[in-house]
Amino acid sequence: MALTASTMLPLGTKAPDFNLPDVVSGNAIALSNYADKQALLVMFICQHCPFVKHIKAELAKIGKDYAGSNLGIVAISANDVVNYPDDAPQKLKAMAQELNLAYPICYDESQETAKAYTAACTPDFFLFDASQKLVYRGQLDDSRPSNGKPVTGKDLRAAIDAVLAGKDITFEQQPSVGCNIKWKQGNEPSYYG
Repeated sequence: MALTASTMLPLGTKAPDFNLPDVVSGNAIALSNYADKQALLVMFICQHCPFVKHIKAELAKIGKDYAGSNLGIVAISANDVVNYPDDAPQKLKAMAQELNLAYPICYDESQETAKAYTAACTPDFFLFDASQKLVYRGQLDDSRPSNGKPVTGKDLRAAIDAVLAGKDITFEQQPSVGCNIKWKQGNEPSYYG
């Protein structure tokens, strides 16, 4: 496990397009599915990472808490499943069902979507506004598996609430940290490492 921080993609960046299979339903999920949403949260997660395991209950709670809002949520896993079989689509599906997730988890087999978002770690969060422009990229909160701080989701929730209220995000955005995305050999993006 290599501790890796977010790339902190520039604010204002337009959400890169994607079209990926949902591991639960098998349906294709695309950026266009969220065109009418006031906000869109794109999360890069996986099943085996201890940083994701540490916050998985909060990730499920965010889905439930914002289910009636104008927030779209999609989770994406891009890890190399040949070398990390715990992140294979069937394992992601089992995780989604165990947590009763209220949003899709998609599998990015080519890793092209992860590269387009400059995703670097799991978890990595990207929040876009109604114009699908990036307004937040940062941590869920400052809890980590070993620091004893409670998982609250306060940073990400504050950003979501601001966007849904039509307000600017005024607090300093701290990078998310976690396990590096498990790139296929020879597929590592230029921003990685």
